[in-house]
Amino acid sequence: MKKYLFLLIVIISSCQKTEHKDLWQAVIVPASPVSDSIPLKGTIKGTMLAGKTYTIGGDVIINEGDTLTVQEGVTINITGKYGIGVKGSLICIGTKDKPNRFTFPGLTKTDTYGADPSKDSAFVGKWIGIMGGTNCPMMIIKWTHVEFGGAAIPSTSPIGQIYKSPYPVFFQNPGGIFVLEDSWIYGSVDDPFRILGGKIAVYRNTFEKCGYTGGEAMNAKAGTIGNFAYNLCIGMATNGPKLSNSGAAVGVPGSNVRMYNNTIVNCGYRRLAAGRGGSINFEEGAGGMAYNNIIVNCKFGLRVVQNPIADTANLRYGYNWTYADSASVANNIYPSFKVSVCITQAMPTDIPAPSTFLPAGWQPGDTYTAPASVLGANNPQFISGPVPMPAGLHLADISTVGSYNFRLKTTSPCIGKGYTGFAPRTDVPVDPIRGVTELTPPGRDMGAYQFDGTGNQH
Repeated sequence: MKKYLFLLIVIISSCQKTEHKDLWQAVIVPASPVSDSIPLKGTIKGTMLAGKTYTIGGDVIINEGDTLTVQEGVTINITGKYGIGVKGSLICIGTKDKPNRFTFPGLTKTDTYGADPSKDSAFVGKWIGIMGGTNCPMMIIKWTHVEFGGAAIPSTSPIGQIYKSPYPVFFQNPGGIFVLEDSWIYGSVDDPFRILGGKIAVYRNTFEKCGYTGGEAMNAKAGTIGNFAYNLCIGMATNGPKLSNSGAAVGVPGSNVRMYNNTIVNCGYRRLAAGRGGSINFEEGAGGMAYNNIIVNCKFGLRVVQNPIADTANLRYGYNWTYADSASVANNIYPSFKVSVCITQAMPTDIPAPSTFLPAGWQPGDTYTAPASVLGANNPQFISGPVPMPAGLHLADISTVGSYNFRLKTTSPCIGKGYTGFAPRTDVPVDPIRGVTELTPPGRDMGAYQFDGTGNQH
C-alpha cells in the first residue's frame, strides 16, 4: 500500500510541475484598471488598458511605490496646462502597429516647410509634460508619441514641487533607469526631454520641431550614463544631443554617453546666441563617444567645449559624416574656439577628410575657410530629403520630417562606412518591459537607418 501511495504522490507531483512550467505564458489580468469614463486628476496608479482613450483634466501624480502601466494603442488627451508627475514608476509600452500617444486634443502637426515658428502650435506648450521626481526609479517609454508639451507650470500646480521648469519628458534620479525607444517627440518650448542623472537607453526615436528659441533633442547632465543611438533629430532649436556633467552630486560617476549612428538634420538655427547651436555637444566634465553620425546642414559640427572643459580624457569620436550646402556650415565642420569656445579635433576618419579642406598648420579651435569644393559634396543619398536644400528654402526652414525618407539609397556612399569597433554601454538592463528591448550595437552603415532595414523604424 505504501508503495502505491508513493507512486501516486510522484505522479501528482510530476503533473503539477508540468502544469506550472509554462505559467509565464498565461494571460495576466491587468492590475487595477484605470477608468476611462471620467477625466483623470489627482493620484493615479494601475493599468491603462489597450486601445482605450483617456482624458486628463488636471494634474496627476504617480506616488512613490506606485506604478502606472500603459498598454498598447492608448491615447491620453491632456486638456489643459496639466502635467503627469512621476514619483513612482511609469511603464508605457506601445507597439509598432499600435503606438501610444500623449497629446493635446484638437491639434495636428504642421508639416509645412518654412512655416513661421512664432505661429506654430508646436512651440506653444499646451500641456506641461511627463515629469519624473527625484526618487522615480523607472521611466520606460516605448513606441509612444509625445506631442505639444512644455507649457509653463502654473504656480498652484503640484508639478512645480517636482521641478520648476517644464519639459515634455523629464527624468532626474541618478540611480534610476530611463528608457526612450522607438518613440516620437514632436513640438516643445525648450528641450523635448531633459535628463539630470540616471542610466539611460535612448534608441531609434524621432525628434522634430523641438525648441522655440532654444532646446536640444537630448539635454543630459549631472552624471547621466548610457547610450543615445539610431535617433533622427531634425530642426532642433540648438543641438541634437548635448551632454554635460554640471550639477552632478558628489560621488556620482561623471556623465558619459555613447552617441552613435544618429542622423542630425538642419539643427541650430532658432538659437541665435553667438557660437551656440549645431549637432552634437560634449560640455563641462562630459565624456563618451560619438561615431557614425550623419550631420546635414547643421549650424556647427561636433562641439567639444573648452570652457568649462569636457572630459576629454574619456571622450572618443570619429567616423562622422558631414554634408554642407553653405559656406557657413562648411567653415564650422570643426567649430573655432573664437566663435564657439570649441576644441574639437579633426579626425582623419571623418568625411569629408580634414586633409581635403583644412589649411596646413590648422590646430583645434582655429578658424578656417573651406574651399568651394566642400559645398554639396558627400551627399549621403537619402531616399528623399533636403539634400541639397530645396530651392526657395533656407537652412532654418527644415524642422519636420514631413514626406522625407531618411533611409539610404542603394547607391549611398554611407553604406559600409560605419565603425563597429566598440560596444554600447550596458548600464540599463535588457528587458522587454522594465528595461531596454536590446542594446543595439553600432551599425556598419552611417546614420540612424541601416541599409538592411535595422536601426530607426520610423
